[in-house]
Amino acid sequence: MTECNQSSFEFATHFQRQVVASFDGGTISSESGSLLLREVEQRTGIVRRFAACFRDYRDPEKIEHTVEELIAQRVYGITLGYEDLNDHEQLRQDPVLAVLCGKKDVEGRQRRREQDRGKPGAGKSTLNRLELTPADANEEARYKKIVMDEAAVDRLLVDLYIQSQPRPPQEVVLDLDVTDDPIHGNQEGRFFHAYYGDYCYLPLYIFIGNQLLCARLRSSNIDGAAGAVEEVARIVEQLRGTWPAVDVIVRADSGFCREPLMSWCEQHRVDYVLGLAKNRRLRKKLRAAMKQARQRYRESGHAARVFSEFNYCTRKSWSRGRRVIGKAEYMEKGENPRFVVTSLPATYLEARSLYEDFYCARGEVENRIKEQQLGLFADRTSTAKMRSNQLRLYFSSIAYCLLEALRRLGLKDSEMAEAQCSTIRLRLLKIGAQIRVSVRRICISMAAGHPGAAVFEHAWRNLQAIPLPATA
Repeated sequence: MTECNQSSFEFATHFQRQVVASFDGGTISSESGSLLLREVEQRTGIVRRFAACFRDYRDPEKIEHTVEELIAQRVYGITLGYEDLNDHEQLRQDPVLAVLCGKKDVEGRQRRREQDRGKPGAGKSTLNRLELTPADANEEARYKKIVMDEAAVDRLLVDLYIQSQPRPPQEVVLDLDVTDDPIHGNQEGRFFHAYYGDYCYLPLYIFIGNQLLCARLRSSNIDGAAGAVEEVARIVEQLRGTWPAVDVIVRADSGFCREPLMSWCEQHRVDYVLGLAKNRRLRKKLRAAMKQARQRYRESGHAARVFSEFNYCTRKSWSRGRRVIGKAEYMEKGENPRFVVTSLPATYLEARSLYEDFYCARGEVENRIKEQQLGLFADRTSTAKMRSNQLRLYFSSIAYCLLEALRRLGLKDSEMAEAQCSTIRLRLLKIGAQIRVSVRRICISMAAGHPGAAVFEHAWRNLQAIPLPATA
C-alpha cells in the first residue's frame, strides 16, 4: 500500500486564515455509528450464530483471532462498505471495528508480533485463508483450517426469520427470483448466459417480505428454476417444523412456472402464484377480453385492463389443468397480455386482485436483491472456486440480515424505517468520532454536527427497549 509521507497539506486561504490539514488527529474512526449494529447483534446473535456454522481445526495455542472475530470482521466490513480484503490492512487498526468484533485488546497493544501491534484486527491474508478453506480440510491441513458447514448456514437463514416473528403467522409468501452475477475471470462454474449476454453466475434468492431465507450461488448453464423444488421443500419443512399449521404460498415469475414445482406444491399443501409465458393458445383465450379492453381504450384514451380467468392445461408439459388469470391490457403501444397460473381458488382472491395486488407485489423482491448486490457486494464473487464464492455470498447475506434487523427493530417509526442498506450506511453508520481508550472506559466522541444524530438516538432507544437474551 502506498504510504503518505506528506506531513501537512495546505489549501487555499479562508479570508485571512491559512487552511492546513494533516493526519495527526489521533485515534479517529469514521465508523462510530456502527455501534448500533453491535446492539442489534447483542439482541439477535446473527453474527455469533453464523460463526457457529464453521469448524475450526487450528491449534488454539497458536491463534490470535477466534472464528467469531474473523467472521465478525468480514461481515461488519461489508456492512460498512468495504468489499475487498485489501481494505482490512488499514481497517484492522480501527478500534471501533475491534469493539464490534469482540476484541478485548481494542488497540492491539498485546499482539505477539511487533509488526502487528496497534492492529487489533486480522489482516487480509488471514481473512483470505478463511474464505479459501476447502470442504475437506482438517487439522492436518497446512494453512486453511476453518471449514464452513453450508447446510448449517442455510438452516440459520430460515431460523433467523422464524425467531424474528413475535407470534406464529397464519400465512407466509415465499418470493423466488434469480439474477445475474457477472464474472470476469476463469472462475469455476463459468458459463455464458444468452439472456444476460455475459459470463455470469445465476444465484437463486428466496425472501419472505424483506427477510432473506436463501441465497444459492449457481452456474448459469441451467434453467432458472433448477433446484427451486429442493430449496422450497427445505424451507417449508423448517417453517412447518415450528408452525405446523402455517399456510405457504410460492410466488415467482414465469421462469419458475415448471411442472415439478407446481406438482410438488400441490402434493404438500403449498399454494403458488406464478407468471405464465404467453403463447398463441393463451392469447386466443384472451381474445374477447382484449377486444373489450381495446374498446375501452378508444373511448377513454387511457390504458384499459380487462381480466379473465379460465382452466388451462398445456399439451405436454403439465400433468393437469390449472386456474389461469389473464390480463388483457390495451395501451398506446397496443396489446399487452399477461398471464399467471395459480392454485388459489377464486374464493381466496378474484382475478383482478390476485394479479394487481398479490402477484405484482413480487416485484419488491427485485429491489431487495439489488439492495444486496449493489449495496452489500453480493456480486463480489471473484475467487477461483464456487465454494469460496458461495461463502462470499453468505457474508453479504448475513450483512444484509444484520442491517435488515437494524431497520426492522431500531429504525421502526423513524424517517429511515424503509431506507435501503446503502442509505443506512451513509446516513447512520458513517459517523466520524474521536476514540479515547482507558483502563475502565472506551469513550467515543461522535461528530456534534452529524445530521443523523436524531435518528441515531431514536434507533438506540428502540434497541435499548428490547431486552438482552438470557444467555447474553
